[in-house]
Amino acid sequence: MNKSYLLILCMAALLSSCASEFNKVYKTADNDYKYEYAKQCFAIGKFQQASSLLQDLVMLQKGRDNAQECLYLLGMSQYCNKDYESASATFKKYYSSYPKGNFAEQASFYVGQSLYRSAPEPRLDQTPTVGAINAYQQFLDLYPDSELRPVAQQRLFDLQDNLVQKEYLSAQLYYNLGGYFGNINANTESNYEACIITAQNALKNYPYTKIREKFSVLIMKSKFYLAENSSEERRLDRYRDAEDECYGFLNEYPESKECATAEKFITKCKKVTKE
Repeated sequence: MNKSYLLILCMAALLSSCASEFNKVYKTADNDYKYEYAKQCFAIGKFQQASSLLQDLVMLQKGRDNAQECLYLLGMSQYCNKDYESASATFKKYYSSYPKGNFAEQASFYVGQSLYRSAPEPRLDQTPTVGAINAYQQFLDLYPDSELRPVAQQRLFDLQDNLVQKEYLSAQLYYNLGGYFGNINANTESNYEACIITAQNALKNYPYTKIREKFSVLIMKSKFYLAENSSEERRLDRYRDAEDECYGFLNEYPESKECATAEKFITKCKKVTKE
């Protein structure tokens, strides 16, 4: 029998033994022993086993001295097991049950952490992102002097960047669609106008975003192409608006790679407005 095969047999026997031990603990009526075993599982990184045991114990421990610890430990087991949806619900339950509890500050923080970990990429629905932002903001309001404050603030900035990026992708999509009319809604005349509105709203809501220039580029280009595709009665006003936008862009971003584009647009706008 070679060493590799012997090692596999030993590992299989060990896993079988561990599973058998866990099943015995899970079925025992000795809840104090079960709780201590759950804490041991958590300590050695067996978060799924700890979570399974603690879920049964939470209701049984209610009203006892370790009720708070049991509920908080369940949340941490779920969080460490990457079950972020369950973890956020458990931490919320802890804070609502024990707002002055021993782990209230940590539970409040980990509501945000759990939602942060489950936040999707910017292209997808950002409901979890908004939830995480609200949770972190509530934590910062409740615990302004917490040692966890710097982490919460940085997470807050990161999540806001996700929302900004989502808005940028939406504005960019409108711009790329250009003159296509299949998706125009009742509030806009064209995709270029939808791009302008989306980008302007983003800059209004997030004035200090790191991608402010990108939004400004989309607004400038969309205003120019909106003018080019306008009806005769609106054409002149929109060329003037586009020209003003280009000058504003050059003033705000004199070193931008898009300055040449702005200057080209200004030349074309002047040609129309002086006719």
